Amino acid sequence: MPSPYSSDGTRADARAIATNLGTDFREIPIAEAMEAYTELLADSFAGTEPDIAEENVQARIRGNVVMALSNKFGWLVLATGNKSELSVGYATLYGDMAGGFALLKDVFKGWVYRLVRWRNEQEGRELIPASVLERPPSAELRYEQRDQDSLPPYDVLDAILAGYVEEDLDAVELVRRGLPAEDVERVIRMVDRAEYKRRQAPPGIKISTKAFGRDRRLPITNRFEGRAESHQRRLRALR
Repeated sequence: MPSPYSSDGTRADARAIATNLGTDFREIPIAEAMEAYTELLADSFAGTEPDIAEENVQARIRGNVVMALSNKFGWLVLATGNKSELSVGYATLYGDMAGGFALLKDVFKGWVYRLVRWRNEQEGRELIPASVLERPPSAELRYEQRDQDSLPPYDVLDAILAGYVEEDLDAVELVRRGLPAEDVERVIRMVDRAEYKRRQAPPGIKISTKAFGRDRRLPITNRFEGRAESHQRRLRALR
């Protein structure tokens, strides 16, 4: 479902993966749908600069497309968000979170890469092209977008999330592990604020000691941020 921001490399990799896996491949461009939404929202968005609202429209167009195909043909839609993205809210409601099953819901981004490399090794060839692993991660919702524009590097992010989400460590304990205090504080705040999104995610496989859902739930009412404020006070004291 390419947009004007989709790179040639991404489009070529999608075709290659479908060919290597022997799956049906359909390319449904969304540029016309994006233009229709731009016109539809022009009066309401007048006087504002393009931002995350326009970016998320693209993800939701794609969500509508795959759900339409699901309704028509009875296919199961797999939501694409992984545990790193779902942890910090870097997944779009009714967009890439749309689907009936979230296969990667409990798999951190770094582990997704490890699993791809392992699968290629088992096959003895590149089922998933190396370019997918080597390209800087990007949702490609605007020109030159990179995940690191909004998030810490994934090795840092995953280390913080593993400690905070799965080991229930607080900010001070994470910083004592050598993780950057500023990133720790920001990620904890993002995790707590994204709880309402995770409550709306499809079910998925549990592979860790603590998955989102029954294993870990936070209040989503009354602007709950008590834990984040406590972490901030302890970090200030540590400094």
